[in-house]
Amino acid sequence: MKHFFCWLIAVMISTVALAQQHDREYHVSVNGNDSNDGSLQRPFKTISAAARMALPGDVITVHAGVYRERITPPRGGDSDTKRITYQAAKGELVEIKGSEIVKGWKRVQNDTWEAVVANDFFGGFNPYKEQIHGDWFTPTPKDRLYHRGAVYFNGSWLMEAANSEQVMAAADAGNPLWWAAVDSAHTTIRAQFKGADPNNAVVEINVRPVVFYPDKPFINFITVRGFVMEQAATNWAPPTAEQMGLIGTHWSRGWIIENNTVQYSKCVGIALGKYGDAFDNKDTESAEGYVGTIKRGLAFGWNKGTIGGHIVRNNTVAYCEQTGIVGSLGCSFSVIEHNTIHDIHVHKLFTGAEMAGIKFHGAIDVQITNNHIYNTNMGIWLDWMAQGVQLQRNLMHDNGLDIFLEVDHGPMLVANNVLLSSTSLLMNSSGAAFVHNIFAGKMDVIHYDSRMTPFMMPHSTFVTALHDNPDGDVRFINNLFVNGSNASQYSSALLPVTFNGNVYTKGATGIIKDKLKKGYGEIDQQAQQKMQRYKEAPAKEERAVTDTTFNAHTRLVNEKASIFLEINTNKNWLSIDRDIVTTEGLGKTLIPGLFFENPDGSPVKITTDYNGKQRNVHPSPGPFEMGAGGKLHFKVW
Repeated sequence: MKHFFCWLIAVMISTVALAQQHDREYHVSVNGNDSNDGSLQRPFKTISAAARMALPGDVITVHAGVYRERITPPRGGDSDTKRITYQAAKGELVEIKGSEIVKGWKRVQNDTWEAVVANDFFGGFNPYKEQIHGDWFTPTPKDRLYHRGAVYFNGSWLMEAANSEQVMAAADAGNPLWWAAVDSAHTTIRAQFKGADPNNAVVEINVRPVVFYPDKPFINFITVRGFVMEQAATNWAPPTAEQMGLIGTHWSRGWIIENNTVQYSKCVGIALGKYGDAFDNKDTESAEGYVGTIKRGLAFGWNKGTIGGHIVRNNTVAYCEQTGIVGSLGCSFSVIEHNTIHDIHVHKLFTGAEMAGIKFHGAIDVQITNNHIYNTNMGIWLDWMAQGVQLQRNLMHDNGLDIFLEVDHGPMLVANNVLLSSTSLLMNSSGAAFVHNIFAGKMDVIHYDSRMTPFMMPHSTFVTALHDNPDGDVRFINNLFVNGSNASQYSSALLPVTFNGNVYTKGATGIIKDKLKKGYGEIDQQAQQKMQRYKEAPAKEERAVTDTTFNAHTRLVNEKASIFLEINTNKNWLSIDRDIVTTEGLGKTLIPGLFFENPDGSPVKITTDYNGKQRNVHPSPGPFEMGAGGKLHFKVW
């Protein structure tokens, strides 16, 4: 707690010393000069120069061009209405890069070329020397070293070769490689350029660990809007260490990150997560270790009034080899909406336990809505303390799996989503409600996990207690199961499972009577004793429509700039008088004893569909309200 108050005092002193509040607009241009005054007529040359001048209420407008710099905002705003705003000039393309152009490539053999760069080119950080490392990071194979650098050819990146011999071989046009060696004075980079002379192209190499990131916590109320930000040498970002993304909030409050393209980060695109301390990546890679991280986070200001509450919207996040948007603790109370997230962890050179389109620990009262997530290893992974979280109106497809809920106790509401990947859910949690979704894939269920994980006071970061993780305490209400969807692993569980108002079409499997093999998570020596507290019981199904001879033939169709869902429907699906789903009808979650509520504490009432259309008094199954059968065509993106 003493550490936390020291930070707050330092921030307050800095703010008071600079407190000439005048709501000024500073301009930045590639043709400017940092000795200018930042006016439209005399703009700065770098964004960093404007950042040094900006005070709460000020706006920094950046004009067209490429800016190769790291922005380290020295201060933030005072409140939501007194922000510091960084924005691209309207209608102008502004690119901020963590890379530099390299020329002077010499051909070695085949399609392999070589460039030798003096080490002082990189300053104090050389990403071709710095290795990726951290808790829950797993090199593949185990003894291989991975570096934070990358090489970009005309904007697209090459992957790191395992050794110098591999990069000297004939190039694979679909998977060109690079390799580097660093001595006391020089960095030698070899890269494959299939059928091309790199000296006649744009070849860039990483030189900066991040693009936009404060170097200290509690830099609050910043808006970042309208930029292309790319090519950063980010490190692995586990939940137990400082999480640095290409852009990151660094343990702060009230950022708005909107209308940006964030891409080509070695590990993480956007980070809403943890600060750094002496415990980073040191004896914390365990459930007990993360409990210690939580305790330290609480002592360092983790509460609703100080940390989180960010808005991340209308961004495109792509080409990151760990996570598109990550956040441990610092993501709480945030809104993640209208983002496109794709091509995350697709090369799979290395692995670990933190890869997904969105990976959050401590998603307390987080709203993840109206996002399009595809071509990722996992769409959304909510790990530890997802409580009061809502996943609504998201489109997910072509992922390894769509949603993973791990050792959470809820309440968690998953409503009006279109989940079309071959695996819809991986469940190692209780306290969830799945309402009005389309499921096109299977569900994998962990029967029991003995880790003791927290649940909190309602709408709060304060820990009530720790609890183990039996399966069950889930509700499937008014969902539509199509294609190869399979919910049979929830045929029985240690806590109650209920199905109500669902529709099963051709290829779908609901509750079955066969005894299924159970999967288990982490198991300690006391697991058998703990499990004796529970009695496995069959799931209950009410008001189901079993239409397994009818092929819904659900698929996505691209039409110009939009995506539509085509689905065959049967009017018999509407024969059941389903109920509008409400807080009262969902009941309490069993372990925390909490109702399903909105983040502001108001009751939940699912009265609109995926597209915002008003639901009928007796609503349709699935995410779209429909009035009749036949082939239907819904715009989903």
